[in-house]
Amino acid sequence: MKFDDFKLEVFFDKHEFSAPYLLTQSDCEAMSIKTLLEFEPGAEQEFLNTWLGYTQGRGNPELCREISKLYARLSPEDVVVHVGAQEAIFNFMNVLLEDKDHVITLTPAYQSLFGVAEAIGCKVSSWDMKQGKAGWELDMELLEDMIQSNTKLICINTPNNPTGYTLTREEMDQIANLARQHGLYVFSDEVYRGLELSGQKSNGFADIYEKAISLGVMSKAYGLAGLRIGWVASQDHELLEKMVKFKHYTSICSSSPSEFLARFALVHGEKILDKNRQIIKKNLQISDDFFQKYSDLFQYNRPAAGPIAFHRMNMDQPIGEFCDQMVAEKGVLLLPAHIYSFAGNYFRMGYGRKDFKTCLAHFEEYLKEKHLI
Repeated sequence: MKFDDFKLEVFFDKHEFSAPYLLTQSDCEAMSIKTLLEFEPGAEQEFLNTWLGYTQGRGNPELCREISKLYARLSPEDVVVHVGAQEAIFNFMNVLLEDKDHVITLTPAYQSLFGVAEAIGCKVSSWDMKQGKAGWELDMELLEDMIQSNTKLICINTPNNPTGYTLTREEMDQIANLARQHGLYVFSDEVYRGLELSGQKSNGFADIYEKAISLGVMSKAYGLAGLRIGWVASQDHELLEKMVKFKHYTSICSSSPSEFLARFALVHGEKILDKNRQIIKKNLQISDDFFQKYSDLFQYNRPAAGPIAFHRMNMDQPIGEFCDQMVAEKGVLLLPAHIYSFAGNYFRMGYGRKDFKTCLAHFEEYLKEKHLI
C-alpha cells in the first residue's frame, strides 16, 4: 500500500507553527486541562488518580457510554474508540474495501476519505459540490448516476469540511434509501456535528441507516485535538468487530488519560459546544461585514455549520500562489483549494478561534497593500 503525500498535513507542517495569523484553522478554540477540569468539583483529583495502564481496545466503557448518548438509537456496544479520526478512517477502509471495489466520495473532502481507498487500489469517483448563487449545492441525481455494479461505499462529510454545507434530513434519507437499494455502505464523517448554526443538531447517519458508519472526534467541534480521541458508531456489529481486530495492528488501545478527559468533556459537552458556537457566530458577524464590503473581490459562501467556510477570490492570480506569497510576506495563513484537489480560486477560512478579528484585519491590510481592494 503506497500513499500520496497528505497535502493538508504537508501544508500545515510547513506553516501552522510559524505563521502568526492563522485564518484557516478547522478546529475550535482549545482549552487547557485545568480549564476543562474546572467544570466539576473534584475532577482534578479524579484525573490525577487515573491508572496509566492499558485500556480496552474498544474504548473505556464509560467513554463509550457517553459517546452513545450522542445518537438516538445506539448503545455503548455500537461504539469503537480510536486514536483520532485518522486511525478510524484508515481501519474502516482497510476492513471493508478490496482493490476491485468502487467508492464514491463527496468532494471537496478530507484527503483520507478518498486517499486510503485509492491506496488500497479502489477506483474512486468524486461527487463534487457545485457553486450556487447562494452557496454550495448538491446534485442528488448525479449521485445515483455514479453508482456502478462494483460500487461498495459512499463517503460523505456533514457538516462538510471545507464548505460548511450540512445535509438536510431529506438529503440523508435519499442517500440512505439509495444505499439500501444497492446494498452499499455509507461512511459519514460527522466531526463538526453539534456546531449547527441553526441550533438544531443534525442527525447521525448511523441512526438512520443500518449499514452506515458515523465518525466522530474530540478535535473539531469540541476543540480538544490534543486528546487524539475519535470513534466510529454503527449498527453493524460484525463490521465493528473486524475494526477492533484490525486496531490490534495500529494503536491497540487509546491513552487512558485521554479517554478520561474525553469522557469528562462529553459529560459537559453541551457547555463546550455552546461556547464554540458563540465564538463562531461572533466571528461570522465580523465576516459578514467584511465580505459585504468587498463583494466584488469575493464569492462569500456563509457556512451552515462548523467553524470553516470555502470562499472564492475573483482574481487572475492562482489562489495557491497568492496564499504562498501572503504567508511569506504578511504571516497570514489561508488554505488554497488545490490542497483539496479542487479546481478554482477557493480558499478555506476558519471561524473557530478567538483571534479571528485580528487575523482578518491583517488579511485586509495585505489586500490593500496589493491594491486588490
